Amino acid sequence: MSRIPPKPRKEYPWYLQLLYRHQDKAYGKPLLPTLLWGRCPKLLKLFFSFLRFFERRKSPLNSVLRTRVMLRVSEVNHCPFCVDMNAFALQRKTKSAPDEKEKCAIEYAEAVTDTAKQVSDELFARLKNHFSDDEIVELTALIAFQNMSSKFNLALGIEAHAFQKRDH
Repeated sequence: MSRIPPKPRKEYPWYLQLLYRHQDKAYGKPLLPTLLWGRCPKLLKLFFSFLRFFERRKSPLNSVLRTRVMLRVSEVNHCPFCVDMNAFALQRKTKSAPDEKEKCAIEYAEAVTDTAKQVSDELFARLKNHFSDDEIVELTALIAFQNMSSKFNLALGIEAHAFQKRDH
């Protein structure tokens, strides 16, 4: 149970009601983070704007790499919801082990996320062997976005959704 309850469904704007109906069908119930972000509809809109940007088709970062990075950030932050969601997404996208480029991005994500660590010059040089400057900026923004999302969920006590058990 989260530290802040969602509002009664009828109190959300009509356009969020549509989102929640879609989530009912897709996940068995609306996702608690979207219900809580929905308490401030403009924030939820901004959240989804960022998410859509990172998931766009023309992203220089492929879908598997993005998901691996988001999963690792979620794990470092100990966010049960995010780990559940991102592990489920990764399982649906690939069964393969990370390649060298993905491993470097994951190591970078760990260094950015863990406040006890820093991004070393050596790590950044290895990152530049795999990514352009623009890709590094987008990767860093993705890591920051996932940190925000997992910190939000963790602070509000949002538990795992059990995505794995809902897959048909």
